[in-house]
Amino acid sequence: MLIKRCFLLVVLTFFALQAWISSASAADITEADRTLPLNEAGDSTVLSVEEYSLGQRLFGYNCSQCHIGGITKTNPNVGLGEEALSLATPPRNNIENLVDYLKNPTTYDGEIEIYELHPSTRSADIYPEMRNLSEDDLYAIAGYILVQPKVLGDRWGG
Repeated sequence: MLIKRCFLLVVLTFFALQAWISSASAADITEADRTLPLNEAGDSTVLSVEEYSLGQRLFGYNCSQCHIGGITKTNPNVGLGEEALSLATPPRNNIENLVDYLKNPTTYDGEIEIYELHPSTRSADIYPEMRNLSEDDLYAIAGYILVQPKVLGDRWGG
C-alpha cells in the first residue's frame, strides 16, 4: 500500500512539474516574441499580453482537441509550426491570413474549401463554439498560434 502511494505521489509530481516547466505564462513572453507578421505586405504588429492570454485560453478551448501542441491529429504531416504555415497557399504565417483561414478554411494548397470538414465561423454545425468567436477572438487565436514557435521552438507543431 505504501509503494502505491509513493508511486502515485511521484507520478503526480512529475506531471505537475511538466505542466509548470513546459508552459510559458503570458508575463514571460517578451515583446520580441509577441511581434508578429500582420499580413503578406510585411507589416507587423505586437500582440498584447492580454491578447496572448486570450488566444491561449481560446485555443485551448476551441482548437486543442485536434491541435494540441501545434500538431494536427487528423493529418500529422501538416502542423501549426512556422514552416508548415509559411508553405501553405496562401501562406498562413501571418495574422490576417490565419484569421481568414479560421473563417473559411481551405486545403493546404488553397484549392478546395473545407469548411464542412474543419471547424470555422462559416460552418458552425461541425463545431458550434466557433459561432461565438469575435474578430478580436480570432485575432488572439492567430496571434497565439504564431507566438508558440518562438516560445517552444520544435516542441510546437511537431
